[in-house]
Amino acid sequence: MSFLASNLRFLRKQKGITQNELAEQLDVQRTMISAYEDGRSEPKLATLQRIADLLETGIEELLEHDIERLGRRAIQKRNIQILTIATDQNDEENITWVGQKASAGYLNGFADPEYMEQLPQFHLPNLAKNATYRAFELAGDSMLPLISGTIIIGAYVDQLQAIRSGRTYVLVTRTEGVVYKRIFNYLEENGKLFLVSDNEHYKPYEVKGEDVLEIWEAKAFISTDFPNPGDKKKALSLEDLGEMIKDIQLDLQRLKG
Repeated sequence: MSFLASNLRFLRKQKGITQNELAEQLDVQRTMISAYEDGRSEPKLATLQRIADLLETGIEELLEHDIERLGRRAIQKRNIQILTIATDQNDEENITWVGQKASAGYLNGFADPEYMEQLPQFHLPNLAKNATYRAFELAGDSMLPLISGTIIIGAYVDQLQAIRSGRTYVLVTRTEGVVYKRIFNYLEENGKLFLVSDNEHYKPYEVKGEDVLEIWEAKAFISTDFPNPGDKKKALSLEDLGEMIKDIQLDLQRLKG
């Protein structure tokens, strides 16, 4: 089954392009765009490639993947970005610290070298030398036993598909801001990531792969809170989290049905 008609209509509207505007860019009649979107006609290969380029997708995704229902698939294979790195006077990489108050500004300034230079920087021993690190200060109690104010040291991940289910990451996203969660990777199935809190009082939620700006895999943390051996709180296991996700997905399917 070809998804060309529905994908063309969905991506065109998503970009805010009218049928007339798309027709002008493709040098065809507007009625041809209407016919493509109604499934009454299909473009020749050369035109199809131009459509894919204009809508920033691939021919295979455009024809074979239900983008509106399942989310983008091509986004999984791109690099997240060119990373802005701070260095010291010896040209060694610093760890830049993004505090709670700086999180909102970081969304707009993470690619700006001047902004990044203004943030606090430090070094830590015993970290692998083959990675770039950044520090993020937690807010709230969604990832207990790590409390608000804990600093997560994350190693940069440059590919969405490199996210490993069940591990914790700091994600910088267009929709949710800067968040630290346990991630389950469903990009191959529906183009989305499932974000789960270790504190069971917080509900899991989904983020589209295309909304992810940066990924940092948690490697260490700094905290002034010492663990209490008498604390009987039990952290959720990966098996518990997996079962929770299955239950939530079944509920979502029932609601959609």
